[in-house]
Amino acid sequence: MPDSVFAFPRVRKEPLNDASHVRNAIARFDQVRDVSDTERDEAFQRIRKAARKFGVEMTETRWQQLGKPAKSMKSSDKPRDTASKAELYAQAKKQNITGRSAMTKAELLSALRK
Repeated sequence: MPDSVFAFPRVRKEPLNDASHVRNAIARFDQVRDVSDTERDEAFQRIRKAARKFGVEMTETRWQQLGKPAKSMKSSDKPRDTASKAELYAQAKKQNITGRSAMTKAELLSALRK
């Protein structure tokens, strides 16, 4: 794959070649190591563009919102409509909800409310 397919081309991390990879890049954004804040900003712009291209819902407006969930959401809390997809994904992971990596934000919210 060419470097241009990756969110982080210098380190060849987080390919953005389909919707599944875009969702993965959003969820794992904070796990990429040895990159600068400038590279993170550029990667965020690439991810946003790929999300629009592949129809992936992305509510985050800054790269700092990606990856780690906000500390205000605990696993025992009921999911909030205002929670980011990353927060919902983290809670679904804690609850071991299968298929969570392919779920949209709405699907995660629905699965967590069951």
